Amino acid sequence: MYLMNTYARADVGFKFGRGATLFDERGRDYIDFAAGIGVNALGYANKKIISAVTKQAQNLLHTSNIYHIKPQEKLAKEISKQLGYKTYAFFCNSGAEANECAIKLARKYGARNFKEKKYEIISLGSSFHGRTLATLQATGQDKFHPEIFAPYMDGFKFFDTIEEATKNISDKTVGVMIELVQGEGGIKAFEKEAVKKLAKTLKERKLLLITDEVQCGVYRTGEFVTSKIYGIKPDVITFAKALGGGVGIGACVSRKDVFEPGDHGSTFGGNFLATASGLATLKELKRLKKEGKLDEISAKFNEHLDELVKKFPKIFVKKQGIGMMLGLVLQEGVDLAKIIRLALKNRVLVLRSGTKTLRFLPPLNISKKEMKEGFGRLAKALGEYEI
Repeated sequence: MYLMNTYARADVGFKFGRGATLFDERGRDYIDFAAGIGVNALGYANKKIISAVTKQAQNLLHTSNIYHIKPQEKLAKEISKQLGYKTYAFFCNSGAEANECAIKLARKYGARNFKEKKYEIISLGSSFHGRTLATLQATGQDKFHPEIFAPYMDGFKFFDTIEEATKNISDKTVGVMIELVQGEGGIKAFEKEAVKKLAKTLKERKLLLITDEVQCGVYRTGEFVTSKIYGIKPDVITFAKALGGGVGIGACVSRKDVFEPGDHGSTFGGNFLATASGLATLKELKRLKKEGKLDEISAKFNEHLDELVKKFPKIFVKKQGIGMMLGLVLQEGVDLAKIIRLALKNRVLVLRSGTKTLRFLPPLNISKKEMKEGFGRLAKALGEYEI
């Protein structure tokens, strides 16, 4: 192998995919309840994405942000349109980069809008915001702060609950960064009233609410942004994963136009290919939502999960999450890694979240047939675990 040892990979590789089904190098099919960790929102070989990417590739893939990029401008406008209020977008290549941009934006805002500079960002326990040094420090899990990578950036604090975060806003605090549904922290959705109170407190103090919607955004929880479900309008929203429909992209979207030329940048961010794919993805998901198909698919998927919880009470405690960002919480002592291995053996792909939650992030357009087949295989795997 000529790759760095950064992943504990499962012993399988895929050659092609159709819908929510992947095929390995031997032609065996796997039902995908993971969607590339929430990236492939429209599954594999989607005709709208293929058409957009092919058409764009025949003209331009990349020029750089020194020049105007028309699909980038269109995607920024489409995001603002789907949010329902005016925003300004910066495009990059990943969720971590989007969160880095949000951190820089917050620090500039804190330096320019108060007598004494505010720079501290509060996040929550069990959160995950990326793997760069700044976003690692913004991540509220001690396991992501090993001494080997120290020293880390200062200016970050985290608290276990939203109520604690609200109470601990200090004179140095410029904003609070939260995932409304925690992707790596057990698929926990926060209580709406607590989130609204936090948003109100920050607004009163002219501080920033940053929602990390890298995983829970782009219709994953049923709406374009999860913040809509919570009835809030964040100052900054970060996107990635599903936004590109399989092509790498990230976006930091702000209601405040804080930056000036030279403050921030990206060579590849928002290039022709990524934003053309992103635009096609957003328009297709918006259509499916408007037609009621996304809600119908979500309801059916949730039904299947509820049935699993009832059928395997010795394995599962409960289902949690919103829309199609879902988790099954395991009973004490159940081996999460073993369940994932058995699922893979039965050719269905699932994920972990934290130490005791089985995570589901299927393509948002998964067919009923694929659902039925996937849950049948998963039930067989769970039956093998109980033996």
